[in-house]
Amino acid sequence: MERYGCGRPFGYVYGGSGGGYKTMCCIEHSDCFDGAVPYVIGSPASLPNTICLHAQGQRTLRRVFGRIVDALDAGGSGNMYEGLTADEAAMLREITRLGFPPRAWYVEAMGVVDDGSLPVLIPGVRAADPEYFRDFWTVPGYAGADPDSNCVRDRLQFRSQVVSVHTLGQEDSGADDGPDTRNGVDTAWKKLLTKGVRNFLELEQVPPRDAYLKGCSIVVEDGEAAGSRMLLGRIEENFAVVGMCFGADHPEEILARIRPGDTVRLDNSDYIAIQSYYRYQVPDRSFHAWDQFRGTDGAPLTPQRASVMGFHMNGTGYPQNGNLQGRTIVLEALMDESSCPWCADWYRNKVIRTQGDDRNLRVYFMDHCMHGDETGLGNSRVVNYMGALRQALLDVADWVEKGREPLPDTNYQIEEGIVRVPDTAAERAGLQPVVQVTGENGKDYVRVRTGQQVAVVARAEVPAGQGEIVRMDLSWQDGDRLRDPEAFSENVSFRHVAPADGTSDAAAATAVHRYEKPGTYFVSCRVMSSRDPEDPYTRVQNLGRCRIIVE
Repeated sequence: MERYGCGRPFGYVYGGSGGGYKTMCCIEHSDCFDGAVPYVIGSPASLPNTICLHAQGQRTLRRVFGRIVDALDAGGSGNMYEGLTADEAAMLREITRLGFPPRAWYVEAMGVVDDGSLPVLIPGVRAADPEYFRDFWTVPGYAGADPDSNCVRDRLQFRSQVVSVHTLGQEDSGADDGPDTRNGVDTAWKKLLTKGVRNFLELEQVPPRDAYLKGCSIVVEDGEAAGSRMLLGRIEENFAVVGMCFGADHPEEILARIRPGDTVRLDNSDYIAIQSYYRYQVPDRSFHAWDQFRGTDGAPLTPQRASVMGFHMNGTGYPQNGNLQGRTIVLEALMDESSCPWCADWYRNKVIRTQGDDRNLRVYFMDHCMHGDETGLGNSRVVNYMGALRQALLDVADWVEKGREPLPDTNYQIEEGIVRVPDTAAERAGLQPVVQVTGENGKDYVRVRTGQQVAVVARAEVPAGQGEIVRMDLSWQDGDRLRDPEAFSENVSFRHVAPADGTSDAAAATAVHRYEKPGTYFVSCRVMSSRDPEDPYTRVQNLGRCRIIVE
């Protein structure tokens, strides 16, 4: 204060995902921060459960992702269970009730199956609860002990002899060349992985082509390296390629002890078992996503492990207690594939139970947003929430320093584990514009003939207090990349129209296009709103879509 001639300094803390846990810990357990913005947050029961159930869905629904996503997309049937087997439908219903947003399966529908930080979490669970991986396959009540379960059908325990060992050295992970870029909410955990290696074993036999190999371990059964374990990356012809690993032993140290003739087992048992871990550590009744595993008396219907592991895995030493010591804004993504969106609602209720009200808290849900906090994250299906995050940081500072109340919370309801928001900006509130794209028929699907001109109408509304529409962009067909900054190639001229009650601005645009080949296409309109049209950093995004069927 002497140096800069100012009043007292203010302190703020913010972070996403694992950084969200740390942010909540800071604002709850110290009074040195005046405000906080935790985003894409988890609950004390999130780890490893959210990541486990995601992997479970990747395995059990791997043949029907496209069907699920198409049903939920613009112009779809709306029935994501249509055409699924009874087993697939039951699993989709279970995972959805646990809070995984079904629209996020579009990533897997594009062929991208990423188990996230599960390779890092498995060794921790194995160390803390080693008996689980035996009980799952042997004790009645666990899915693996049911001979008719999909777990048993997908289980692999394939033995083969080693023909030769190939050690080709480490791949460059990029961590040693300049600054380490693994600091985002989707990438920070990768610092715990052993470096990738270009090493492989030649085997006498390999599993059949349709075997479930994700998360498969290479377990050495005899010889000098007996008992060692590595992660299988992939199978190429008769070669088992070693993947990214986590553990005490470096893969090259294990490979140096393996000899031709040694027996290895390709085994996915632990990986399949960990996928169901959420069923066997049902938390207290405040976590409604687990109600499906409780009887009418509230007692769990499934065998239970000794403790709920997530309460000890958030990296802070303290589960959230809701005792806010400063003003807090929570930002949550409605298509968050790594942290179920209902966690923000759980936290709101925790604050209310602890402090009696939530007057020092705001919760904003961001539609068409996923977990990652990269500015470039986006395509014709999703937008990033970075503009909203920057606006939330400014808002929490104004709340603290000027007493200026932030905008009202996003209105929402939770149905069967899914957070649902109203269709209009006036009803939804929060920070985001709301976008609707239709054909001239007023519907979210249009049928046209090849070469026929098709017109679409985009309309956007901004909730009261969130400024005005500053930009509209169009994409006339889906891309095939998860990060596609050029997906919206056409900037559209729009006109401001009279806003409805409860909104601060509305805009509309009409655009035309011709498709020269038959097929199903999707036109998407991305809209940006801002309180300051000249500020490029606080533009809040959302999008709408319309199905075009060209015959």
